Amino acid sequence: MTENTTRRTAARVAAAGALTAALAGLAPLAHAAQPPAVPAPPAAAEVTAAHDAATSAATRDTLSRFFAADGRKPAVATKAAPRIEGATVPVYELSPEFVAGKAKAPVASFDYLASKAVSADGRKASVWTAATGGSWKVVNIASGDDETRYAAEGEKKLAGGTAFREPQINAWYVQRGDRVLPLNADAERAVGRNGTTLDAYRERVHKAYGDKLPGSAYAKKGAAGGYDEGAKAADETLAAEPAASSSTGPSATAVAASAGAAAALGLGLTTVAVRRLRRR
Repeated sequence: MTENTTRRTAARVAAAGALTAALAGLAPLAHAAQPPAVPAPPAAAEVTAAHDAATSAATRDTLSRFFAADGRKPAVATKAAPRIEGATVPVYELSPEFVAGKAKAPVASFDYLASKAVSADGRKASVWTAATGGSWKVVNIASGDDETRYAAEGEKKLAGGTAFREPQINAWYVQRGDRVLPLNADAERAVGRNGTTLDAYRERVHKAYGDKLPGSAYAKKGAAGGYDEGAKAADETLAAEPAASSSTGPSATAVAASAGAAAALGLGLTTVAVRRLRRR
C-alpha cells in the first residue's frame, strides 16, 4: 500500500467517524422535534349532551333576552327566535404543559364545547357548555361566533389539524404536525401570514409565558396579564355578571359590570358575557 493510499484510507475512516458522531448528536434533537400528542377530544356522548343543553327551551329563552340586551330594541326579546345552527364543537386553548416545554405535550388542551346561536336578524353568539355538577350545562354566552367559525376555517386550512386559541393575545391558530398556521389577524401578527414551525411557536410562547405559568412566583403574586387559566373566558369580556351560586366551568371569573351587564342579570347562567375584548 502506497503512502497516498494509506492517507486516503485514514481520511475516509476519520470522516466516517465524524459523521457518526454528528448523527448521534442530532438524535436527541430529532426526538425533541417530534410532533406533540393530539389533544384528546370529548366523547361523542358528551358532545351530544352539550348540544342538548345548548338547544333546550331554557337556553333559547335566555338567548332571546341575550340578543335583546345586546341589541337596540328591548321589544325584540320575544321575537328574536334564536336558533342553534350547525354542530357543537370542542374548543381548545394553548396548553400550559406545551408552554413549559413538557415532552410530547399537546399544543392545546380541551376547554369547553361551543355552539353557534343565530338571532332572527342574523346576529350571532357563541353558547359555551361545560361539565358542571355531573352534567353538561350552559355556562356562558358570548357575542360573535369565533369558536365555531375558526374551527371550520382551521379544518379548511389544515385538514385534520387542531384549531386553538392563545388567549393572552386572542390569537387563533390551527396546528398539525410541525406546522402552526394563523386563523386571524392577531395570530398573523404573532407568527406571520405563512405561519411557523411548531418548534418556533413553542419557543415564542415559552419566552412569553414560561415564567408566568400556574404555580410560578409571578402567578403567586397575583400579577395580571400572565398565563391565567382561571380567567380564560372572563377576561375576554367587556360585561359579565355571575347569576348563580356556582362558579365552576371555563367562565369562573366574572368581570366588572358595564353598559350591558344589567341586562345580563337573571339570565340563569353561571356567567353571561355580553361583549368580547382582547386581553391586555
